[in-house]
Amino acid sequence: MAEQATTQHIFNVNSFKSWLSLRSKLNEDPRKRFSSCIKTLIIITMSFSASMAGFAGTIYYPSIPEIEIELNATSLATALAASLFVLFAGIFPILWGSISDFYHIRRLIMIISIAIFILSSLGIAVVSNIWVLVILRCCQAIGASPGQVIGSAIITDLYPVETRGRAYGKFFLGMFIGPIIAPTIGGFLAASDMKWRATFLFCLAFGGVLLILVILCVPETYRDHQRFDDSPSLPTTAVESSTQEITSDTNIARWTTVSTISKEQVYNNQLNNKKKFNPVRPFGLLRFPHILLPSLATAIIFGSMFSIETVLPNLFYQEYGFNSLQIGLAYLGGGIGHIFGAIFSGYASDKLLLRNRSKRANGQHMIEDRITINIWPCFLILVPLGLLLFGWSITNGMSYWYGIVGFGIQCFATNQIMAAVGAYLSDANPEQPASAAAAKMCIYMTICCILSLTSLPILQNIGAGYLTVVLAVLSWCSAALLLIIKIYGHQLRRHFGLEQNEERM
Repeated sequence: MAEQATTQHIFNVNSFKSWLSLRSKLNEDPRKRFSSCIKTLIIITMSFSASMAGFAGTIYYPSIPEIEIELNATSLATALAASLFVLFAGIFPILWGSISDFYHIRRLIMIISIAIFILSSLGIAVVSNIWVLVILRCCQAIGASPGQVIGSAIITDLYPVETRGRAYGKFFLGMFIGPIIAPTIGGFLAASDMKWRATFLFCLAFGGVLLILVILCVPETYRDHQRFDDSPSLPTTAVESSTQEITSDTNIARWTTVSTISKEQVYNNQLNNKKKFNPVRPFGLLRFPHILLPSLATAIIFGSMFSIETVLPNLFYQEYGFNSLQIGLAYLGGGIGHIFGAIFSGYASDKLLLRNRSKRANGQHMIEDRITINIWPCFLILVPLGLLLFGWSITNGMSYWYGIVGFGIQCFATNQIMAAVGAYLSDANPEQPASAAAAKMCIYMTICCILSLTSLPILQNIGAGYLTVVLAVLSWCSAALLLIIKIYGHQLRRHFGLEQNEERM
């Protein structure tokens, strides 16, 4: 009777999860089920979905003065709307990532979140009170936030470690292009009859197109690595129970049967004895140095880029007299940098990974090989060079082209760093890719929120040149954090008992 009750409980739990993830259609490994063209289409769609947060966060920058006038708002209120958007876009991926990894779903989360984004964008377009706008901006951030988390998880589902870097190059291209071209689009829209409201109607249309694309082009991709990989790790007790059955050569068949049963039992136990759902579980991943340190390193780099995006409108307006449209066009230098950075990163990452693996006698890899040699010049030279060129060219009254080119150099290097470390975190956590990406994104957005709030006061007190000196020093510090993982990452993972993840990628 007890056994029947247990079976009934397991059936109910699995039935619910099967309904959520459409598992009845997922009997085949998603890495084999989809062709390379379909995978590329999925990644491109998710790339644009991941750009929602950055796109919606920056598209209204050229319209901020008009919002303050029409809604009778203070600069503090508009700054709060921007900062809270960033903060909510960093916190809520924790919830989305927890749901995705626990309930084994990717697609349904994207559909729900984009619907939230569409409704909140519509509300902002018709709002007449600044504080209602602030609240709806938080809702918009919640809807825009899971794109990077779910996209990272889908890449882990669809690609083995040997080709994951190129997929991340494509993914980060769209994710970064969104916030770079958004101010340009916002500048054009601000010149229309509807002024700043047109920018949020554009967000509504953007979300509608993305919702259709996700429904048509993104199937459920969840991959159970323990089920589909050739050598899943079994607990020692299961292996010992199998080997005890070997008493003679005539018992080989019996051992094979018992071993198979043990694997199935272990698999079923791991499915049915999961911990209860915990919406903040991704925070727990930050206790591992190989998650925390790379996340901090890339958060500083990403935050530095976000700081330049934040101060660029004021600087180009004050120093060069740019209008809203010209300010939007000035962001295109960063977009070009991201395009070339994604192309180079996608080509170099996997090739350098395989080259590092071939140098070992047994051909075995370590996931730290993903932190390839091309990202160190980006950390140590290109990011600081782009920052300093941007800041000091403006301080010294040089042509605005120097600032635009400097921003492009910074974005070229930032894209390579983000793609490489994003792939590393997926390699390090193949069974919880959404949770790992959520923990990383929480660090990203927290640092971005801090830097965006402090960049303008620093700019006003010490000037653009010294602001970029501060950001350049931070970039060198972030390189030191990642160097620790490059050298000691394997030992740290072994210390925490996590080195077996290398077998299931």
